Amino acid sequence: MHTFQPVAVPPLRGLAPMAAHNALLAQLRGDALERLLPHFSLVELPAGLALAQPRARCTRALFPLAGVLAVVQEMPDGTSAQVGIVGRDGMWGLPLLMGGALMSLRVTIQCAGSALALEAEPLMAEFERAGSLMRIVLGYAQSFYAQCSQLALCHRHHSIDQQVSRVLLMTLDRLPANEIPLTQGSIARLLGVRREGVTEAAGRLREAGAVTCRRGLFDVRDRAALESRACGCYRMLNDDAAPAPVAERSRLHSAVAPERWQRIAGAAG
Repeated sequence: MHTFQPVAVPPLRGLAPMAAHNALLAQLRGDALERLLPHFSLVELPAGLALAQPRARCTRALFPLAGVLAVVQEMPDGTSAQVGIVGRDGMWGLPLLMGGALMSLRVTIQCAGSALALEAEPLMAEFERAGSLMRIVLGYAQSFYAQCSQLALCHRHHSIDQQVSRVLLMTLDRLPANEIPLTQGSIARLLGVRREGVTEAAGRLREAGAVTCRRGLFDVRDRAALESRACGCYRMLNDDAAPAPVAERSRLHSAVAPERWQRIAGAAG
């Protein structure tokens, strides 16, 4: 797996409208956004790229415009499980603002997309103004760590069938269409279970008409059926935010289409 390499990407024209496609940046007061805009870089998020490793130092924040990040907790014996998910609803980089830049989690790009990157210094300078950025980020931190706690309980108490449905729904809510670019093997790694269990669960979802599957892709055909098979964790985590309809998710994604991305230098090296 490749390691994320921070690079200097020149600021691009039109970043202000793009910032509105991240839910956190969209809430910023105009003066705060104006101070931050010169420091943003638009970067591509290729699927499978490692953004953060345990015990590594966090050096920049990412505000996704499209795509999905998986936040994974690893155990000393090598086992792991997903404890968080980040899309255009949030950010990665909370360790910078929570009193320590060393990370205890691994973060990878679960589904490809793009993000606005912000180096630590301008982020922390704006945060310390105790203005709208601080208020927005602290509110997000509360919900993100509540998500981590809920998913830890989910891994312990719910069946593989329920968890597979939850993973598909939480990913779907952060994508522009009803197609989810995940393999059964990648879901098994996110859940810390054997692939055979995920394969069996996916088969039951197909039989129920909730999804169709082809190599590396789940196509959600009946969202209500998928929701009925998910555990209560999904509903609990979505009480305050109803999922956007497909047309709205597609509109947001089109604003940050791949031809507008700057590729991260050395990401494939």
